[in-house]
Amino acid sequence: MTVTWEECGWQGLTPRVGRCRLPGWDCTVGLVVGGGSALMIDAGSSLREGARLRTEACRLLGGSRVTHLALTHPHFDHVFGAAAFAGVEVFGAVGVGGVLTRDCDVLRADAVHHGLPPTDATEAADLLVRPRHHVSGEWTLDLGGDVQVLLANVGPGHTGHDLAVLIPGTPATEGSPGSPEVVFCGDLVEESGEPQAGPDAIPSRWPAALDRLLDLGGEDALYVPGHGAVVDAAFVRAQRDALARRFGVSG
Repeated sequence: MTVTWEECGWQGLTPRVGRCRLPGWDCTVGLVVGGGSALMIDAGSSLREGARLRTEACRLLGGSRVTHLALTHPHFDHVFGAAAFAGVEVFGAVGVGGVLTRDCDVLRADAVHHGLPPTDATEAADLLVRPRHHVSGEWTLDLGGDVQVLLANVGPGHTGHDLAVLIPGTPATEGSPGSPEVVFCGDLVEESGEPQAGPDAIPSRWPAALDRLLDLGGEDALYVPGHGAVVDAAFVRAQRDALARRFGVSG
């Protein structure tokens, strides 16, 4: 990397993993830098926002481009910028492509309802990108430079198709403190407000999805919510318990 995360307005979580909180809906996107490849996690809420992220990623990557894109779930504020990343390999939980095709008009209307200008919403919906790669269990991406990323279909919960992204940590060595594991949670976890359960949520399965997140990351991981500040395992566990009480889920 030729510039620091902070110089681009991003938060560095490890030397190779960063995240950015976007204005408007406080949506989080992530970037994982490998050796010759790079993964963007979610794409923003419009083509304009996606183009901004592409430009910032290019700067962080020293002129190289994003090669992979993971969509954590099919809501407009996470997928409407995807068309700005032309030529990337797009990943999503199995079934996401069908939702984006079937509910394109619903996503457009939801975006406008939440304040996206109608012209921006129509443009993004017309160019909506469907995943080429469908994750039904777990999928390991090799980004080169000893950087591997695990994509895990941990839902349903917030939606019927929730994808988490785990970046393994590195052990401490002499002269290096190592780095923690990082888990991008999508909207299965929210920090800046109460988790949102829309008509496509599966509340009865949501606590179990958070159990799977905790199994993936463990006690010492950094958990990156879809909205809000980075949290720890205790926060995820407390939110899991609150959701179980809220929706009357036992166990």
